[in-house]
Order: sequence, then structure tokens, then C-alpha cells
Amino acid sequence: MKFRRFHDCSLDERLLYTCFLLLMGIGYLMAVTYIFMNDAGRDGKPGLSVEDITYNYYGNRSGTRLETAIRGPMAGFIDTESRHEIVAWLKSGAAENDYETTIRPILTQRCIGCHSPASGMKIPDLTNYAGVSKVANVDTGQSLFTLVKLSHIHLFGIGLILFGVGYIFCLAVLPAWLKTTLILTPFVAVFVDIAAWFLTKWDPLYAWTVMIAGAMMGLALAVQILVSLYQIWFLKPPPA
Repeated sequence: MKFRRFHDCSLDERLLYTCFLLLMGIGYLMAVTYIFMNDAGRDGKPGLSVEDITYNYYGNRSGTRLETAIRGPMAGFIDTESRHEIVAWLKSGAAENDYETTIRPILTQRCIGCHSPASGMKIPDLTNYAGVSKVANVDTGQSLFTLVKLSHIHLFGIGLILFGVGYIFCLAVLPAWLKTTLILTPFVAVFVDIAAWFLTKWDPLYAWTVMIAGAMMGLALAVQILVSLYQIWFLKPPPA
């Protein structure tokens, strides 16, 4: 039985597969960049670490949501002196009278542009003390509602991406065991990764699972894309 391979494809098919794989590869790189920019530095150190992942899902139980935000993803929007003033206010009990005299001017200058109902964005409202007090409590990470919302989006979206890339990769010439492993790995990894989000909210030890599963999915997807792109244009048909 003769199996169809890339050298059996027409030029139109090769161009179609190439464009799709390039878009998926660039899209994945953008996703990784977004994760790095959003989560890196939550622990106060440069780079993305297991602690950053822990703070995202389990939270920083020794600090507040506002403190975690201005030390992590929002650090670039506020200067060091203002950050220290806000943290000191939070650790002193976040009193309302100090908020009016010290904290409100900082938030008005640095944060209100986005963190207000007028912006239309579904993010915490920092225009008044009542809104600020909601993020001045203990940081417990992403809420279960947010995790459920993100997980169903990721499962549908990434599932379709993996199907498309895997379908093209089926035309590659590789040992059967290796091809099967590369096709199945990202599906298993994304399921384990997303399941570990919920487990990390319960126990921070599972943050390692999030990082390892995410790396395995990315590596398997990258191999599929690169091998497919190479064989689409450089795989020679076998001798007659």
C-alpha cells in the first residue's frame, strides 16, 4: 500500500500547507511572548520562573493582588518610588484616609487611564477606595471562573491548531513510532497543562507540571512544523 507524502502534493497544496504552518508557528511564538510579558517578574526577579507560574494560579498568599500586579505585569507602568509607597500602604493596613492623601494621586496619574469603567475593559476599577480595597486583599491567584473561561478557549483553539498541524505532519516521512509520538504528545501535554492550572490553585507544587507540559507541547509542535516545512520543499521522491 502506497502512502501519500509531501512529494506527491501539487504546488498549490504545498503553498497552502506552508502558509498555514508559518502562521501557526508565528502565532505560537506570539503566544509565548505574551505569556512571558504577562507572567514574568511576578516574583520580583527577571525572567519566567516556576514562582511566577505559582503566583499566577495559586497567588502570593503573603501579599495582595495589587502588590503582585505592580511588582509583576504592571511594573512597567509605575515608577519605583510610587510602587514602594503603595506597598507600604498595603502592608500598613490600607487605611482609607491614607488612600485619599497618598495613594489616590498615584493611581490617578498611573492607572486610571485603563482601570476605570470608562475604558470599557473588564479589569479592576481603581477610581475609588471601594474598588481598590477589592484588590488590596490577599492574592489567591486566578479565580475558578477565570480558569474555566480560559481553559475552554484554549482547549477549543489549541485543539484545532494541533489538528491542522498534525494533519499536515501525517504526510512526513519518519519512522512510524516517532511520527505517532510527535502527533500525540502535544494533545496529551495541553490537557495535562490545563488540568495543572486547577491543581496549582490547590497546591503550588503543580506549577512544575504547568511548565513541563507547556514546554513539551511547544517542542513537539515546533518539530512538527519544522519537519513539515523542510519536507514540503526539499523531500525528494524515492527512485522508481
